[in-house]
Amino acid sequence: MIHEAGFDVVDFNVDLWMPGTEIRKGEFSGFFDQDMDAILEAMRPYKEAAEKYNVGFGQAHAPFPSYVKDNDFVNGKVLDALKKCIEICAYLGCPHLIVHPAFFDYDNRMDPDTEWDANIKLYTALIPVLKKCHVTCCLENMFTGHRGKIYEAICSDFNEAAAYIDELNDIAGEKCFAFCFDTGHALLLGHDIYTAIMQVGDRIETLHIHDNNGLSDQHVAPYMGILDWNRFIQGLRDAGYQGNLSFETFNACQVFDKELMQEVLNLIAATGRMFARRIDG
Repeated sequence: MIHEAGFDVVDFNVDLWMPGTEIRKGEFSGFFDQDMDAILEAMRPYKEAAEKYNVGFGQAHAPFPSYVKDNDFVNGKVLDALKKCIEICAYLGCPHLIVHPAFFDYDNRMDPDTEWDANIKLYTALIPVLKKCHVTCCLENMFTGHRGKIYEAICSDFNEAAAYIDELNDIAGEKCFAFCFDTGHALLLGHDIYTAIMQVGDRIETLHIHDNNGLSDQHVAPYMGILDWNRFIQGLRDAGYQGNLSFETFNACQVFDKELMQEVLNLIAATGRMFARRIDG
């Protein structure tokens, strides 16, 4: 269905092998405890299917949350899994791994300095594997909520996001880090999409494109919500964006009857091609 719709690449959910429920409970299936040969063998059918249908891997989602409060055992397990996810990306020919920044919920928020230090430590630990595998790690703009209200979280301040990328690449001594711009998260926090994109600029190498009603993280297709897509297109054009257009619109497929699934995918792919033409325009 993906191939038939005309998608060139997919976002590969490696996090399915370590779901957030496992991380929060501290109870793991053991998938990432295996040696890399066994893990890569489990990935082989996906690699072969992609090759068969001429669909690439544009990015991959690492396990989330990437860090939990006061639990060295869990954080060690997650860090080991993140490193192995980088190896998986190299095997699949996937250039970008999305590793969500470390942050806690509203009631347990870290102070800014502690949060900065925790994230610099987390991402710095990935640098040797990123260099070995020639994979770029992407941070993403996040949000949190409290009593039905959406609040800013790490990297939702796009100047902060740029500072993270620059600091981490300085530590690495080369470009190992970039940014994944999430349109829906930016919309929830009331950011002007053009201004936000320009603040991060050419550090943006991947996207999570989706729409919402401005109140909840709906993950629906463009034009099913309220985002100003003309401002989005202009921002990517002016920022010189060179990456692919990755849609994180899984809930659009829940809105329609299953019989219409192919048509929904066709529409999302057509939207991407229209965006691409206008960005290049």
